[in-house]
Amino acid sequence: MERTVPANRLRVVKDQPVRSDGQWVVYWMTAFRRLHSNYALQQARDWARELKKPLIVLEPLRVRYRWASDRMHRFIIEGMADNQAEFASTVAAYLPYVEPEAGQGSGLLRTLAQRACVVVTDDYPCFFHPHMLAAVARSLPARLEAVDSNCLMPLAVWDRTFTVAHSYRRAMQKALPGFLSDSPEPNPLSGRVTKAIPALGALPQQITQRWRPADLAQLLAPSGLQHLAIDHSVLAAPARGGSQTAARLLKNFMAHLLSGYSEDRNHPDLQATSQLSAYMHFGHISAHQVFNALMAACAWQPGRLSKPNGSIEGFWNVGPSAEAFLDQLCTWRELGFNMCWRESNYDRYESLPTWAQTTLAKHARDRRPYVYQLEELEQARTHDPLWNAAQLQLVREGRMHNYLRMLWGKKILEWTQSPQYALECMLELNNKYALDGRDPNSYSGIFWVLGRYDRAWGPERPIFGKIRYMSSDNTARKVKLKHYLQQYGDGRGSRQTMLLPDETVPGN
Repeated sequence: MERTVPANRLRVVKDQPVRSDGQWVVYWMTAFRRLHSNYALQQARDWARELKKPLIVLEPLRVRYRWASDRMHRFIIEGMADNQAEFASTVAAYLPYVEPEAGQGSGLLRTLAQRACVVVTDDYPCFFHPHMLAAVARSLPARLEAVDSNCLMPLAVWDRTFTVAHSYRRAMQKALPGFLSDSPEPNPLSGRVTKAIPALGALPQQITQRWRPADLAQLLAPSGLQHLAIDHSVLAAPARGGSQTAARLLKNFMAHLLSGYSEDRNHPDLQATSQLSAYMHFGHISAHQVFNALMAACAWQPGRLSKPNGSIEGFWNVGPSAEAFLDQLCTWRELGFNMCWRESNYDRYESLPTWAQTTLAKHARDRRPYVYQLEELEQARTHDPLWNAAQLQLVREGRMHNYLRMLWGKKILEWTQSPQYALECMLELNNKYALDGRDPNSYSGIFWVLGRYDRAWGPERPIFGKIRYMSSDNTARKVKLKHYLQQYGDGRGSRQTMLLPDETVPGN
């Protein structure tokens, strides 16, 4: 049977023969938590069609991952509820499993794999996923294939690590158009393409009795997570997770916000961003879905492409706002994935450019105007109301306005005892509270604060050296903040009051 997933998105993690006498094909869903536009699910479906075997989709959630909390768990489980509803109308047998206690989920995948023809999973290059995949492969009693459904471009295409956005953008503009025809199928489990796949009927009782499928409605009740061994101090965020919410946000962005994106996105008062980053991080929506929706909204055709030159605007020829958004999706997002895919130390201080490490070391002993510890930062107890407001938004909502996130990081560098400790604080706060933390994009943003993807700037400053500098006062002059500070700036811990500019001051 013809393979529908490009070979450059497929990696054999455990090279064993496919067992044609197995009972089923297993898709172990760990990162691309969606039914639509999912190459990994498509690969598992292809095997099930070829072998004429039932397809089991296992979507597990364990408690033993760093920063596990009510916030992360609930967002993921809301996505599982959406998946359960969608898979119910397909031929696949969907098994959602939420580990009640640490270790209780051990053995579930292995037991399914013992009877499997082949196991397919998600190839995600960040956080605990690479280590987990390598550990599972050592003992899994079946062939294991990992599929890259992360980005518009296959991660394996590049044989280099890009260090600046311009070089990636130029390379992307040359290469990406040739891959757009290889988009994943919008609905890989439509009835038309799954006729050869037999229904499983029911999972064996010996599996469901030992590893009881999650009661998602009960887990989503007000106190449904209290019995789990996770951090209950990080409360669930107001935003609901799942593919259905992601689809609504995408539709709203295209209809109401896209036209003003280039001018409005940096103004916290205007709430002009897509708010899709958390959904993309947890795999509730794909880059292909977002790209295709944007191009459909712009009535774009491939013949409108200009010559690749690395410029932010003018390549796609869809207008300034759409091109600004495409640069975030096609350049900055994929640039971060390139780093995590190729460099195992992507989250280490030593991964910074040599020039950045040199200038930070030169100024490491410079006197800091204020020195805060992690606990003070976490509680938004600084002298700066704008910084406190950004931190409070992060703690309350699991997100932070994109522009303020850059300022937030720059001030942590300025107010902590060393650049290494600044990095430690940024990673802890972002990964603990942000729904889109623990993601290649998050690591790009945090390390950009310290010089990654940037260049040396002048004049050389105390503490920063040649690292790009940002200030709260200058930010307040450039962007609209009045309503943002009214909403989040409750002044807790502040030592002074910022004088805000008049709202009529134009943005950048």
